[in-house]
Amino acid sequence: MITVVLSVLQAAADAGIDWWEHVRRAWEYILLALSGIVTEEATPLIGGLRVHTGHLRLIPVMLWVAAGTWTAHIGLYYLGRWRVDWVKRRFPRARTMIGRVLAVVRRHPWRSSLAVRFAYGLRLTLPIACGAAHVPLRIYVPGSGISALVWSVLFTLLGWGLGETTMIVVGHVRRYEKWIAIAILVVIVLVLYTMRRKHVEEEVVEVLSVGDARRQAEDDRRRAESPNE
Repeated sequence: MITVVLSVLQAAADAGIDWWEHVRRAWEYILLALSGIVTEEATPLIGGLRVHTGHLRLIPVMLWVAAGTWTAHIGLYYLGRWRVDWVKRRFPRARTMIGRVLAVVRRHPWRSSLAVRFAYGLRLTLPIACGAAHVPLRIYVPGSGISALVWSVLFTLLGWGLGETTMIVVGHVRRYEKWIAIAILVVIVLVLYTMRRKHVEEEVVEVLSVGDARRQAEDDRRRAESPNE
């Protein structure tokens, strides 16, 4: 058996297969998948930058980042479905927002599922609320998947474009790749912190509930007119 394995490895070496390069590249894809839910837009941006410098490939980066964030959002969905009371006790600051988001999710399950990756300030709360509201999986799974894929494609391409811009401006990308990645992380942290300070989640809830006021007014009008019919 050992002889067979050694023969296969020798044949691969003779064919010029760089095993270390394959392992390194696979590990980078896995890291991109695992980090997307934590480092937010920095993950696809850095992935796109790595594509531009030739370390990774475009389509796999998009798919790995999308798959990682999609899986995380499905996990959050089940957390809300099974343990929403624990979440409310453990994170008191999220209790009020979960209550508000629940009402929106029940009225707009498909819209809420599509928004999970773009709901700034609610990226953890919204999928938990979808689970707590028992949004059917036939709605949540494809909706959140589309959201993750579109988000991944957009920001991976933006990261690739950042590398292209750097190439045009300074003529080198690899030399400054590490510093560009650090700058991306710092900017994302600052942007997310500013959004949190400005309570941008309140604006996102308003966007998700677009049309509710008009619908409520129509329902009130029908109820007012029904006794006269």
